[in-house]
Amino acid sequence: MMSFYRENEYVTFHIQEDILHVVYKSNIAIDLPIAIQIVEDRLAVQEGLPYKVLCDIRGVSQINKAARDYFAIEGSVLVKAIAFLVESTVTKALSEFYLQINSPPVPSKSFSELEAAKLYLKGF
Repeated sequence: MMSFYRENEYVTFHIQEDILHVVYKSNIAIDLPIAIQIVEDRLAVQEGLPYKVLCDIRGVSQINKAARDYFAIEGSVLVKAIAFLVESTVTKALSEFYLQINSPPVPSKSFSELEAAKLYLKGF
């Protein structure tokens, strides 16, 4: 599969080994309008094709309830499975809270190691 790259103010997108990588930029606070922009751009990158998604949220500083709710439903469109890459206690707590409270409709799990996240996604 060809590699593809796209960027907006909040994230970068690239496809590698049939995995869509979504990498959040540093110190991003996500609200509903930002979440909508990210999902719209992701769907444009995917061109109607479902992907496994590796979502590097290490740059996220906070996310509000409206954005979490939007990501859980609209953010799951055309997603086979999602792995969150976390680092600090903040991003780990954000991801665990999201997974427990919002219960996304696709297989989802958090990882602190990139290779473990990729291995998880290759199972789908």
